[in-house]
Amino acid sequence: MESTAKGAMEGGNHAALWHGRFQEGPDAQAVEFETSIYVDQRMAQDDIAGSKAHVAMLGASGIIPQAEADQIIQALEGISQDLESGALTIDYSAEDIHSFIEGVLTDRIGEAGKKVHTGRSRNDQIALDERLYLRHAIPTLQGKIQTLVSVLVDIADEHKESLLSGYTHLQRAQPVTLAHHLCAWCWMLQRDCQRLEDALSRIQLSPLGAGALAGSSLPLNRELVAQKLGFSGVTPNSLDTVADRDYCIEFTAAFSLLMSHLSRFCEEVIIWSTEEFKFIDLSERWSTGSSIMPQKKNPDFAELIRGRTGRVYGNLIALLTMVKGLPLSYNRDMQEDKESLFDAYDTVSSCLEVFTKMIGTARWNTQRMAASCTGGHANATDVAEYLVRKGMPFRTAHGVAAKAVRMCIDRGCNIEDLPLEDLQSCSHLIEEDIYSLITPRACMEARKVTGGPAPEAVAVQIQALRQWCKKD
Repeated sequence: MESTAKGAMEGGNHAALWHGRFQEGPDAQAVEFETSIYVDQRMAQDDIAGSKAHVAMLGASGIIPQAEADQIIQALEGISQDLESGALTIDYSAEDIHSFIEGVLTDRIGEAGKKVHTGRSRNDQIALDERLYLRHAIPTLQGKIQTLVSVLVDIADEHKESLLSGYTHLQRAQPVTLAHHLCAWCWMLQRDCQRLEDALSRIQLSPLGAGALAGSSLPLNRELVAQKLGFSGVTPNSLDTVADRDYCIEFTAAFSLLMSHLSRFCEEVIIWSTEEFKFIDLSERWSTGSSIMPQKKNPDFAELIRGRTGRVYGNLIALLTMVKGLPLSYNRDMQEDKESLFDAYDTVSSCLEVFTKMIGTARWNTQRMAASCTGGHANATDVAEYLVRKGMPFRTAHGVAAKAVRMCIDRGCNIEDLPLEDLQSCSHLIEEDIYSLITPRACMEARKVTGGPAPEAVAVQIQALRQWCKKD
């Protein structure tokens, strides 16, 4: 990307913030290798917000004249507005976004601009910018999770009576409903949202004032900066502050779990869209064809989400590997945190949007889903529970039901197809009423336990999920 003439004039060709000790400038290839501005440019507004709070504290504490503090803050506000409007664009010859903004500031107001970094290091500045960025980026992601849950709940509300076989080991297990199944995914997504909220609570302490590693001899008021930026307090140890990248790892771990849930859901969508299952019909807008087979309609977007899960996992491993051998406190390895964190965030964000649209426009084949509940002896547990209600110990009842299943396997029929006398040969407790109690719908409707698939039990889940989706 190229900067505008104004951007190049204001932000270009500034010496690195650390250049004073060196007689020679860095090699061009070295500059290209170390620059991070392509990655950290997204934190420009956060960097400006942090600098404004820091300078306001410097002025209030008498560390710099109040008039100069006001001048710097006004200039920073102008830079912010110009970046927002496009009047100023990022100059990619700068080492990082911090250097770029400080360079533009100095261009605009001269010597006073050089005071912006008083009592501050890039080490605590970076830690602050990342926290500020995450504080507004994570709620946006949480909103996308809630949107997906809301879409799934709407579908579930329409299908509280739609029978669907539940599976274990990918084999038919017991009758449930599509609503019950979709609610299961909703609760997973809710936990993902809660994990992000929990991680947010651990970045509510301001790192600014920790300096390079040992704070500052200047009378910095860290608490004032924290208050101005909306933090609940300040970090308690300067060494830990600049060495800490737990939050990057923690958020990326939460992203990884979220992606694992999306990936598993996509796997079901892929299986369910096959001719063998045909439970779901994805919209043509969210499907692709084949370059050689004209008949194909492929669930490529579900497959891509499934594939990109590995990318997020890779980012998590990269972050864990980055910190595993680092001594305290700051090491340049830690510059690599942002690319992994931001890439994981962007990947999760786009996957959530795509999955929401893909699942929200799909059609459900209720007849095929209901048909999956017949065959496979999915009502065998209900035979056992029928006998339990008549006083038989469960383990004995389990054996009776298994005997009936064996009889069906030998004859090539279902339990409900066995004559009453054959069922009674398995147990004299079995009576005519068993047939009305082991249909797929009866099996599903009997499971009224909290969290179960019965429509009234699922309705409770749907109501709870709707209330959760309305939360900020």
